[in-house]
Amino acid sequence: MTDTVSSTVSTARARLEQTLDAIDEKLDVQKQASELAERVQRSYRANPVPWIIGATAAAVVVAGLVVWAIVTDD
Repeated sequence: MTDTVSSTVSTARARLEQTLDAIDEKLDVQKQASELAERVQRSYRANPVPWIIGATAAAVVVAGLVVWAIVTDD
């Protein structure tokens, strides 16, 4: 009986440790940002065209908003 309880407790502790490690990894902002930067760099190296189109579109939107803010009367 004691061995069964001890075994169950050990198993529960091991699962809890794995869960806490996974949570810790997910909440590590610096590691997540680093992994995201690596993915973005790989994606850009593989095919830069969508990134260039996206940057151009963002610049056009920002420029349009600036012009709109200057021209309109509030």
